[in-house]
Amino acid sequence: MPHINWLAVLAAAVSTFVLGGLWYSPAVFGRAWMSANGFSQADLSKGNMAKIFGLSFLCALVMSANLAAFLAEPKTTTAWGATAGFLAGFGWVTLGLATIALFERRSGKYVLINGGYMTVSFVIMGLILGAWR
Repeated sequence: MPHINWLAVLAAAVSTFVLGGLWYSPAVFGRAWMSANGFSQADLSKGNMAKIFGLSFLCALVMSANLAAFLAEPKTTTAWGATAGFLAGFGWVTLGLATIALFERRSGKYVLINGGYMTVSFVIMGLILGAWR
């Protein structure tokens, strides 16, 4: 995979954390996300945060590398990167999440918040990977 810029892969993975920090903040969708999941503030303080963030970053890194492999063609542009990111984020991730949510009897709000985050994350990853060749 000689056409993959591994620094761009790393930057794209980091971008998911920047977006997630904003997306799930109380100022944006944090309260609605907590409500859709039945979480309280006390629930959020439970768990091994190093494990949660560490594994989340590993997942983001693999997702970014996977998208980079799809965009490895030397003719890839920023526009195609963003388009491919949208297609992957919405067409695969969000609709896959929506399918699971249907069987789990989750709300549409749950799908829109989490699927929206994943779609925007993939668009940003695609932008980074397409632009930073």
